[in-house]
Amino acid sequence: ARLIEEEITGTGPIAVEPGRRRVAALVGPTGVGKTTTIAKLAANYRLREKRQVGLITVDTYRIAAVEQLRTYAEIIDLPMQVVSTPREMRQAVRRLGDLDLILMDTAGRSPKDEVKLQELKAFLHEASADEVHLVLSVVAGRRTLEETAERFAEVGTTALVLTKLDESPTLGAVLPLLRRSRLPLSYLTDGQNVPDDIAVADPRHLARLILNIQ
Repeated sequence: ARLIEEEITGTGPIAVEPGRRRVAALVGPTGVGKTTTIAKLAANYRLREKRQVGLITVDTYRIAAVEQLRTYAEIIDLPMQVVSTPREMRQAVRRLGDLDLILMDTAGRSPKDEVKLQELKAFLHEASADEVHLVLSVVAGRRTLEETAERFAEVGTTALVLTKLDESPTLGAVLPLLRRSRLPLSYLTDGQNVPDDIAVADPRHLARLILNIQ
């Protein structure tokens, strides 16, 4: 387990410092759980850490995701902006003003769609994102995971969030993914419950999960 643990790098939680706004974006293909993960992070930072949090959703065509996030924003009582062009992004960040943390939800992008990836890059640039977390579901096969990570590297990913650990019978694809992408891990999720079912990635814990040591 120790050898595996040494291959896993964790980033720790999103670094929120008093008096300095942090912009963290979640990107990835559709259906990996980005919106739910954003809601979990928002709830934890707002309710448990008592931080000032705002949400931005970049969603030009999946109306359901906007509504889902809006529902969470209302429950947790957070300001939220919806943007559909990179130009609107800069205004949205400005409108949210002096917050500790802005969490940005992005519409699922197919890693094969070069135009959409370039568009995503423009959104991230306009938001001046400090962190770009690539969200991947461990249910996907090894090849899919590696190819997706490779394509999304173009937009400047800085960390990995692995979701649906509770749905995958094996985590054999995780190590090859970490080796290939060279991205550190930020969070792991293992369920749908907000604000629970999310944890800061712990290399030791993950090594044990990979080896199936309870």
